[in-house]
Amino acid sequence: MERKSSIVGGGILILVGVFFLLIQFFPGFLSWFDLSQQWPLIIILIGGLFFLGAVFGTPPLAMPACIVGGTGLILYYQNVSGNWASWAYMWTLYPAFAGIGAILMHALSGNWKEGLREGANLLLISAVLFVIFAAFFNGLGLLGQFWPLLIIVAGLWLLWKNRSARPQSKK
Repeated sequence: MERKSSIVGGGILILVGVFFLLIQFFPGFLSWFDLSQQWPLIIILIGGLFFLGAVFGTPPLAMPACIVGGTGLILYYQNVSGNWASWAYMWTLYPAFAGIGAILMHALSGNWKEGLREGANLLLISAVLFVIFAAFFNGLGLLGQFWPLLIIVAGLWLLWKNRSARPQSKK
């Protein structure tokens, strides 16, 4: 485990060193990184570093990798589009980030079936919440007058999911 983490740490140091070396020899290289518009890429990069740590020896790091990287992607979208009001429904993506992290964590640990079960539930919850909140905060234009169907589908899903958990009546 210690050997793998030192490999990841060494790789990160090499990448950072190459970046600063490029800046030394090609001063125009830094102008490509306009941090006034591209600052969320730093957060995405941090998530990527967590992911490298997960791949090279510490699978539980997949969870923070997905959450931090997903946060960076949300912020990147909002910064580029200027749609900061989308935060009213973007927060519903966090269960999906955790679900993807659970799937990756268990897959890297060799127990992908358990991860798929945990992650799929979180992905479904996130998708339903995202559609409901996005439809509501965008003036219901997404679903029009049919948005209550989402609530009905969620209720049917809960009933179907728990059908085998009900006690059977004795005759």
